Amino acid sequence: MKLALGIDPGIATTGFGLVCVQDDGSMQAVDYGVLITPPDLPIHRRLLQLRSDLQALLTRHHPDTAAVERLFFQRNVSTAIAVGEARGVTLLVLAEVGLDVAEYTPNEVKQAVAGYGSAQKRQVQEMVRTLLGLSDIPRPDDAADALAIAITHLSTHHYE
Repeated sequence: MKLALGIDPGIATTGFGLVCVQDDGSMQAVDYGVLITPPDLPIHRRLLQLRSDLQALLTRHHPDTAAVERLFFQRNVSTAIAVGEARGVTLLVLAEVGLDVAEYTPNEVKQAVAGYGSAQKRQVQEMVRTLLGLSDIPRPDDAADALAIAITHLSTHHYE
């Protein structure tokens, strides 16, 4: 059994999803949700809180592998910088515990989960629900995205 952590980084909200692959190849959601930093904190305090929250998550679950969404160009430069800073903290924390980290673009995740690199968000969310045998689409969207990243990683590397 292999446990993968998927991360959808952000400064305000970082999605996380832990998925394990069973001996028969089926996947199961172990935990998912979001890490939120208060908007009234200065950026350096928000990054520090994100680091602490990620460390606690890793201590609680001890994943075998991790994957992070790769930053892609956004029109809003200040948003892209903040996401990049959160992504950097995430990569640092994962490296500190010795995890190998894969990175996937949004199109790679869509292709792996929905079979189509330009799939709509709703299609990907529905496939996450189906692949993990969940009764409802995971909420919020950042958590569903993180689960999709973990599924992509497990599917790409064929862990069993």
